[in-house]
Amino acid sequence: MTESKYNFGMIGLGTMGRNLLLNMADHGFPVAGYDINPDQVAGFEKEGEGKPVKGFTDLKAMTQSLTKPRAIMMLVPAGKPVDSVIENLLPLLEPGDIIIDGGNSHFTDTIIRDKALDTKGFHFFGMGISGGEEGARKGPSMMPGGDQGAYLTLKPIFDAIAAKVDGVPCVTYIGPGASGHFVKMVHNGIEYGLMQLIAETYEILRKGLKLDNEEIYQLFKQWNEGRLQSFLIEVTRDIFSYKEAGSDHLLLDDIKDQAKSKGTGKWTSQIAMDLEVPIPTIDMAVAMRDLSKYKTLRKKAANLYGDQPSLLEVDKDTLLESLEQALYFSMIMTYAQGLDLLYRSSISYGYNLNLADISKIWRGGCIIRAAFLREIYTAYEKAPSLEHLLLDESVVSLVNESVPGMRSIVASAITAGIGIPAFAASLTYFDAFRSENMPSNLIQAQRDYFGAHTYELIGKDGVFHTHWTPLPSKP
Repeated sequence: MTESKYNFGMIGLGTMGRNLLLNMADHGFPVAGYDINPDQVAGFEKEGEGKPVKGFTDLKAMTQSLTKPRAIMMLVPAGKPVDSVIENLLPLLEPGDIIIDGGNSHFTDTIIRDKALDTKGFHFFGMGISGGEEGARKGPSMMPGGDQGAYLTLKPIFDAIAAKVDGVPCVTYIGPGASGHFVKMVHNGIEYGLMQLIAETYEILRKGLKLDNEEIYQLFKQWNEGRLQSFLIEVTRDIFSYKEAGSDHLLLDDIKDQAKSKGTGKWTSQIAMDLEVPIPTIDMAVAMRDLSKYKTLRKKAANLYGDQPSLLEVDKDTLLESLEQALYFSMIMTYAQGLDLLYRSSISYGYNLNLADISKIWRGGCIIRAAFLREIYTAYEKAPSLEHLLLDESVVSLVNESVPGMRSIVASAITAGIGIPAFAASLTYFDAFRSENMPSNLIQAQRDYFGAHTYELIGKDGVFHTHWTPLPSKP
């Protein structure tokens, strides 16, 4: 029997699993990793030479090597592979052991697994991990959800390996059940929105202003040194300077304009609709990835309708200043929509989410980290029960400062024929959100007219129905 001396086990030694284990080993934690592929195991042990690591191709031997209660993470594809691993793992474990799903599983699957394993005495965690391969190795942002008592076993390891901002680990206990995977799903939805906004900014710059790649690079470089500073602005800057060896032009210009996805953005939109939470910027980001796949149809439409947007007829410097305001404004709207979904889902699912803690751990290590997250953290830290980010006084000031540029950009781009659906959705969301009286009374009247769906009246209790009699048509 293998000596029980390793603090943490990993199933799946692909790049993410291997890097997380090596990160743990760097911080002094003895770790064990299992993979069905001997080459992955050999690669892990070679990379971890001189560190407290051990690789296994025998799952039973790996579980026997772990200290108790055992803590084992799976990093395998979502869906049936997760259930298959759990099925193979359970006979090798004891009640009280901890199983962690570190992949992008749908939170409803995590709910089912959590309940099933709880009845057998096991602790199950659904944990979102953000930061990609580099984050896993150098410090990710992690969102673990599960039993709070069992989390105490994991906390020393996770605190050590997480990214740090101002000395604070970018990991916190999220809440019970599937809360960790839910928060990661919304994180990814926000990511979709931000990426689409940056892509639309690129569209305005290249089609509306006819800027070349070097000019766009310099602009993103400048923006990343100001209030727009973020991981996504940083990587966009880098993309606008990257050329393959021996090439005289950017790799970006050779990449097809058909964006793929793994589904987490779609999940965010779907659950938001189920919970009746409006997140239109994120919705449009999902829709535009879908529309990007219509390449053949888009070519036909371009031939029929033309694909030559007009140049924006404004002073270049003025437009760039407005564009910075518009991007900042829309980023605020995207975060606000995602956080609203977290706020309302916390009530619906009983997650008791701490939005200050969540925004704090998103400040480092993750894909949506940005300077603006300090404003978000401050808002929820001073008012934990804040109903909506757009009601915070400091955020109100930031939004009001950016509104003029936002309106200018949306109006100019639409006039020029440049597609900016996420920008437009952000502005429309804001204008509707700040409208005390929406035209929805007419919708209720229409619903009652054709479907007897009833309506409520201002200042009166109860619901009402009218047998609507249309006026005779005027001659």
